[in-house]
Amino acid sequence: MPSLKKVLHKKKYIKIKLTKIATNHLELKAKINGVKGRFILDTGASNSCVGLDLIDYFKLDAEESETKAAGAGATDMETQKSTDNRLQIGKWKTNESHLVLFDMTHVNTALTQHNANEVHGIIGADILEKGKAIIDYNTLVLYLKKESLFKEDKNEIPF
Repeated sequence: MPSLKKVLHKKKYIKIKLTKIATNHLELKAKINGVKGRFILDTGASNSCVGLDLIDYFKLDAEESETKAAGAGATDMETQKSTDNRLQIGKWKTNESHLVLFDMTHVNTALTQHNANEVHGIIGADILEKGKAIIDYNTLVLYLKKESLFKEDKNEIPF
């Protein structure tokens, strides 16, 4: 019987190594607009997020958002948004990453209080869905399906 790794490789999935940190969160490295960062993988976060203080660092075009953020003990947080960013996780890429920007101080304070390093943001369910994610907790690997260059109609090449 073929291994999960071999089956997913045949189906064009890309393997991404995860690291379990002191808080038992899973962490990964990614690039936004070509800039490297450290992110928590959070299946419970509906959107991928970046700290408000990192707009310039990640070369983001930020705009006001009506949405309020909540999570990890904080509620009603002001947010901004940034659309159509280039996101690369391992060899997996998308040019359509939409990010929620908010003050991540409470997240990073909780991490450092538990002897974990601060992170730049969170990779959430939006990216996991887009990449048809499979998480192998046993081997600490995230698999994301390579995006097809073709639209639904296999004969139509996008321009």
